Amino acid sequence: MPMLKGICIAAILLTAFASTAVAKSPDLGRPASADEIAAWDISIAPDGRGLPAGSGTPQQGEAVYNQHCASCHGAKGAGKPNDQLVGGQGSLVGPQPPVKTIGSYWPYATTIFDYVRRAMPLAAPQSLSNDEVYAVTAYLLHLNGIIGERDTVDVKSLPQVKMPNRDNFKSLYLEKTK
Repeated sequence: MPMLKGICIAAILLTAFASTAVAKSPDLGRPASADEIAAWDISIAPDGRGLPAGSGTPQQGEAVYNQHCASCHGAKGAGKPNDQLVGGQGSLVGPQPPVKTIGSYWPYATTIFDYVRRAMPLAAPQSLSNDEVYAVTAYLLHLNGIIGERDTVDVKSLPQVKMPNRDNFKSLYLEKTK
């Protein structure tokens, strides 16, 4: 019995110590303000919900791409030093390694807009205007042969773009919204 009593006392002390340790905080950082959260709450759904006003063409996008993107993604999205953005169509099947690019792999054109607006350029995310993001999106879609050089993408047309690999993905998001 004395051993059981010792175990019980040890368990009580351990529980008390653990709750004290959890209650302490390392006091790192601070809670984000509502305005800070809203500034980053910019998700775009596959069906286009959340897209802002604006528009862009491949011609406009080429200038923005050359200024902000080419140093990382190469001329015309060829890659190096970072990811290749263009090409790869037909490479997802067969013995060769797949080339996963916007044109060969991505299922939704709205994802291009969402990613570019949220994370690019790498050194200055969210620094491009909505029109610049639409233009870069149009340029990348055009380089991948998905839209024409005179097409315009905007809040209405971008969700209508059918990506070459869309049917090879099952979107739980779109299933829930049907």
